[in-house]
Amino acid sequence: MLNRARNALFDRYLGISRLLAGQLDFNSIIKAVAEEVSHIIPHDHLDVCIKMVDGKYHIAYESGLETAWSKHPPALLTGSPIRTLLAGEVDYLLSADACSDPRFHFDGAFSSPIIELSLHSRLHVPLRVQGNVIGALSCSSRQSDCYTVEDVENARAVADLLAPYFFALRAAEQAKRSAVIETEASAREEGLRLGALKLTEALEAERQRIGMDLHDQTLADLTRLTRRMEKLRHDVTLPGDALEPLCRSLQQCMHDLRQIIEEAKPTVLQLFGVAEAIETHLERSVCESGQAIDWQMTDESGGALRDLDPTVSVALFRIAQEAINNAIRHGQSDRIMVRLGQADHALYIEVEDNGRGMGASNDGWSGHGIDNMKTRARLISARFEIGQRPFAAVSGGGTRVRVVLPINLPALTETV
Repeated sequence: MLNRARNALFDRYLGISRLLAGQLDFNSIIKAVAEEVSHIIPHDHLDVCIKMVDGKYHIAYESGLETAWSKHPPALLTGSPIRTLLAGEVDYLLSADACSDPRFHFDGAFSSPIIELSLHSRLHVPLRVQGNVIGALSCSSRQSDCYTVEDVENARAVADLLAPYFFALRAAEQAKRSAVIETEASAREEGLRLGALKLTEALEAERQRIGMDLHDQTLADLTRLTRRMEKLRHDVTLPGDALEPLCRSLQQCMHDLRQIIEEAKPTVLQLFGVAEAIETHLERSVCESGQAIDWQMTDESGGALRDLDPTVSVALFRIAQEAINNAIRHGQSDRIMVRLGQADHALYIEVEDNGRGMGASNDGWSGHGIDNMKTRARLISARFEIGQRPFAAVSGGGTRVRVVLPINLPALTETV
């Protein structure tokens, strides 16, 4: 007789295992096995509570009597009537009358369904995977004192069958949720990046338009004015040197306008590339500064900078241009070193000086210049670094600006 009962129980366990096959969500599993479980542990209400991966929230799936537990969104573990079991503080919970059992009723407990549905007898065992509690199997009956310790052992066996499936489902749902969140975040970031790059392209196009307008109109007008004034210099009715200061001012104005045009439309960059444009700007800036500055540029990029998208090239040039200008105007240095190279699937540009450094004055490396460099780097997915020059403590101060551009980005040649 005992063997027959054991064999019948074993057949029920096999039945549960067969019913689990092919089930792809929590609700389907509960509904599929509920009847088979009822032959092992009679119940009016069956539910499984699953802990979320973060360990702070849980969610319930049920069969039989419908309660607010399954309709409620993920709730804090601290409010669960079986929080001690879910936290691993007890091995099981067995109550002859849960309606009055203080273990299920405490300040903040979500235990109203117990009272509303008169779930007197309650039995709870943990779902364990690799020694960790991932949830709980709960059986409830409207009859008082319905369950025994033997029922606890049978419930443990059922829980051991269910736990691996629930663990796998939880991991799959978490992976799906993470993938969705990551995809949405990537889409937002890519959308922002593309929008910002389009804005950058529009700004560069506008700068070029301004440059051409200045060249075709303003410089032409100033040139005509200068020629007319040259003729007026020979007017005998005017003092010989009356127009000389005005001529010099106009010539200086034309010189300044040419500088604006060159900065707005960097023809060297367009014709020869980033490296040549940076070297040309460095040489010209040092020369025009009137300072005794020793400069040097080394290019070990292997020509990789010439293959970049025009928008990326412009951004890199502008960053280097700003760094060089700051080193000359604010650094009070007598040496500027620019390095171009590639390493670890990335291109890098370094601008280094031996001046007084960033912390020496608030008017030096502060302001919009650094923000602009950071923004330009971010728009092309490059890493921007600025700080004290290496070994500055030994060699006397200085600043280093470094921008690193990954060259294995899938979207680099398509969208930048």
